[in-house]
Amino acid sequence: MQTNITKQFLNTTQGQEANDILRSCVHCGFCIATCPTYQLLGNELDSPRGRIYLIKQILEGCTVTEKTQTHLDRCLTCRACETTCPSGVQYGRLIDIGRELIEEQVPRSLFNRLQRFALRKILPYPQRFSLLLKTGQAFKPFMPVAIKQKIPTTQKTKPWPEKNQTATRKMLVLEGCAQSIATANTNRASASILNKLGIQLIADKKAGCCGAVSHHLSAQQEALNFMRNNIDAWWPYIEQGIEAIVITASGCGVIVKEYADLLKHDTQYANKARRVSELAKDISEILTTETLPLERIKPAIKNIAFHSPCTLQHGQKLDGVVEAILKCCGFELANIEDAHLCCGSAGTYSILQADLSQQLLNNKLGALQKNSTELIVTANVGCQLHMQTKADMPVKHWVELLDESFIL
Repeated sequence: MQTNITKQFLNTTQGQEANDILRSCVHCGFCIATCPTYQLLGNELDSPRGRIYLIKQILEGCTVTEKTQTHLDRCLTCRACETTCPSGVQYGRLIDIGRELIEEQVPRSLFNRLQRFALRKILPYPQRFSLLLKTGQAFKPFMPVAIKQKIPTTQKTKPWPEKNQTATRKMLVLEGCAQSIATANTNRASASILNKLGIQLIADKKAGCCGAVSHHLSAQQEALNFMRNNIDAWWPYIEQGIEAIVITASGCGVIVKEYADLLKHDTQYANKARRVSELAKDISEILTTETLPLERIKPAIKNIAFHSPCTLQHGQKLDGVVEAILKCCGFELANIEDAHLCCGSAGTYSILQADLSQQLLNNKLGALQKNSTELIVTANVGCQLHMQTKADMPVKHWVELLDESFIL
């Protein structure tokens, strides 16, 4: 794609990066076929190719309006287009840049600013999120059905497993923000499984949100500060030779693996960020390299539907990895139509773009519940909580199911 970026942007590292990404696009349109919002709306401006043109216009100095902002806001950042693109266009990075630029040029309504500010100041902080969640759960019986559905039920948290005295290996785990409160059993189940394999999983409370919430709401410096905080918390363990940083929320996994790129211009943190990204592994990547004691795994529920989060299959390029583990352990996986499409959660998207999110959720649950399955499992807390709001069957993280299937 030919570009004519203004000097104002071309003299910045951000503008140069965007220019390189734009020039890699060849207008082929393959991305349109796999874009969830284009499939719903049928408007090319709500497709990756259309949004690429809108971002190009911003960088070329054209006047931008709320309409442009709306089309960029509607993007799920699911990256299905990146999986489809034959030219390797880094669309996910480009949409982040485009949103940051338009945020500076187009003022939002007071309500929208307050809504986004509240999300940034509550979701990444476990204590604040816990207070909000408990308040919602307390008043849940008195709320309208539409709101009641969106409030997660209290998850009975099981104790963290006692350390295996024979464990000689150590790994870190990202506790996360919302997951540590709403679905704490996910990391507990991961610790239990790894414990059986002779690996001690360590959770450092000084580490917090991965930075994704702020990053996708265009609060870039705030996001980078979350990343630096995590690097500082993890670095002593890295110096002691920790094997990996295990991440059980695939949405967090994408961001942590990109610390190296996002902090590459920070002279103090660039090298450390690169090492963190190298060590970051989804729990499925860890279990794929370990020998699971299959004789001790007896599935009580065999017929399951696995929802592969966009951040797992498109963001981390781990499509089929979890499915292979589950099949190896004796689970029977239903064939899911349009498995590449987003469930509509997409971080804060289910709140900020509720109508589109609900359409995507209905489509996804229709596909997952079509084959008389007994359980839905996924690999990301956002998808799990989102699908729980309307699913006709239980929804769990897949590592919880695997841990429950171990026999003594």
